[in-house]
Amino acid sequence: MKTINSAAELKLAIQQLELQHTIQGEVLKDQFLVTIEGFTPINLLKNALNEIARSPYLIDNIIGSAMGLATGYLSKLVAVGGSNSIVKKLLGSVVQFGVTNIVAQHPEMFKSVGNFLMDLIFHKKKENIV
Repeated sequence: MKTINSAAELKLAIQQLELQHTIQGEVLKDQFLVTIEGFTPINLLKNALNEIARSPYLIDNIIGSAMGLATGYLSKLVAVGGSNSIVKKLLGSVVQFGVTNIVAQHPEMFKSVGNFLMDLIFHKKKENIV
């Protein structure tokens, strides 16, 4: 800040500081209102859901788990079939558990195999069409 040598310069400096104080006070009030609005329960919930929806890792984990559960269930159906045997049902549950864990832990491998099979099927159809 420059040196003040007269009463007029002092008065001008005070006015400038008062104006700056008023502007900063208004900015602070506006920011406070924005912050309060951001902490309302509906906005907190909305922001949390948006973050969840934008998280690619969470979506990949959900897809992997769903693939694991579906393949585990299908493998149990194949292993047990319509049998009423307790041993077969127990064996089917063990198979289901194993397949579910393997697929859920390595979904990228099963996605790539599925994509390869889909490309193979649809690629042959395209060749037959042309």
